[in-house]
Amino acid sequence: MRFEIIVSLFATMIISAILTPFVRRISFKVGAVDKPTARRVNKVPMPTMGGLAIFIAFNFSLFFLLRDQIPNLQLYGIFFGECIILITGIIDDIFELKPTQKMLGILLAALAVYMFANVRMTTLTIPFVGMVYLGWFSLPITLLWIAAITNAINLLDGLDGLATGVTIIALFTTGFTGLFFLPSTNIYVVIMIFTLVAAEIGFLPYNFFPARIYLGDTGALFIGFMISIFSLSGLKNATFISILIPVMILGVPITDTIYAILRRLLNKESISHADKRHLHHRLMQMGLTHRQTVLVIYGISLIFSFIALLYPISTFWGSILLTIAILIGIELFVEAIGLVGENRTPMLNWIRKMVRSNTSKTDSNEFKEENTLRDQVRTRSERHKKGR
Repeated sequence: MRFEIIVSLFATMIISAILTPFVRRISFKVGAVDKPTARRVNKVPMPTMGGLAIFIAFNFSLFFLLRDQIPNLQLYGIFFGECIILITGIIDDIFELKPTQKMLGILLAALAVYMFANVRMTTLTIPFVGMVYLGWFSLPITLLWIAAITNAINLLDGLDGLATGVTIIALFTTGFTGLFFLPSTNIYVVIMIFTLVAAEIGFLPYNFFPARIYLGDTGALFIGFMISIFSLSGLKNATFISILIPVMILGVPITDTIYAILRRLLNKESISHADKRHLHHRLMQMGLTHRQTVLVIYGISLIFSFIALLYPISTFWGSILLTIAILIGIELFVEAIGLVGENRTPMLNWIRKMVRSNTSKTDSNEFKEENTLRDQVRTRSERHKKGR
């Protein structure tokens, strides 16, 4: 990257750090405050809407410091979608929207970038089939992708610094992968990714435990929305590998979201029903402190990111085997911590059954061998006595 871009990234980080205390005061004044409840981990009222500082720092850099690097169509088209998602988040932080109302805001923002920024998935290359043109399916698939990723990041925002740190790791890996491994990724997308990383880094000291301000839905929705857009930039002509890479990079929020939906369906609850059984809740219930839980999930996110970097250098069948191994590992981890339910551990139960079965057979064979050996020793002893 050129020197002026690197300087702009440092400036973005500083601007975000300077803006955050002001946004904190504004949050208190407008009533964007997270009050302690049975579901919350905070013990005192905490200002939300912290994502506003990230949004301002990010767009200030794009419009003034990096203006020549971003095409007009993408700059203004994406900004239009950003504004919709930001307004949705601010309203939710102040008044608390219903899940359907929040989803409407996400879909409107997704539709805006689809129509005005040309952010969309148009073709899909399926192994053994070839390239498939999505046609009018492009719209629902794009909207579904953006809504799913945005909601996944929003659900992750449950502890001080958790969503901010995990998305920094995910965005950095996405930018690194796009720069060195995915030639289809435009350089302006990489610049935008690292600009958002810089804005988040400036905000993180205020958000890490013990936090002085939360991202709020303003920040979680905005960051999730931007991650979904950046990932789609490499998926315009999607392949098996290009789809797997962003999914793997976002392994933590996607895993948490999928198993949260599964858990609620098994418990016959609405999928929008809030609970305290997410990944971070389970780790804390197992005895980890607030800070330890966040750091452990950072570590898991780094593992997913390192695995994602293996896909571009793997063969097709190597990627298949890697994916299968990861899915088995995820299932074992999820069952071990009781993410779906403490009694819902089918794979662990199967492993225990196999171990017990093999162990019992081995023990039985050893028991028979010991009895046979005793009989042989007894027979020899009796013969020896008769010989005397």
